[in-house]
Amino acid sequence: MRRIYSFLLMFLLAAFVIFMSMEESENFSGAKYDIRVVNGFTDNSSLALVIWCSSGDENLGGRALQVGDDYSWSVETSLWGTTLSRCTMKWDAIRKQFDAFHGRRDVRRCGPLRTCFWLVREDGFYFSNDQVNWKKVFSWYV
Repeated sequence: MRRIYSFLLMFLLAAFVIFMSMEESENFSGAKYDIRVVNGFTDNSSLALVIWCSSGDENLGGRALQVGDDYSWSVETSLWGTTLSRCTMKWDAIRKQFDAFHGRRDVRRCGPLRTCFWLVREDGFYFSNDQVNWKKVFSWYV
């Protein structure tokens, strides 16, 4: 009886590992993803867009982005898809925090080139994995 339980446990563990590797194989390989946040404002104002980011326990620092400037970094996915890069944006008196990269959400969304682009405009935040097709994800005020 003990052998059956041992065999069953090993079988279930092997099935789980195989399932996870098929479901999100990027997480097993520690795949590298590039994240880029661009100031896409159109008013060419002298007021900079300020960004502060962190990834896991690492503080990535902050920067003031003029129109057209970008802030870029890379992350490696974790085994369970819990990799998280969070940024806080400040535009004049408005602050907005968002997840620039979240493993479970972005391993597929960032596409086969593993690039995640964010375009920040006056009306909100846009996402793309190719810098051609942009989708508005949320606004400054929501």
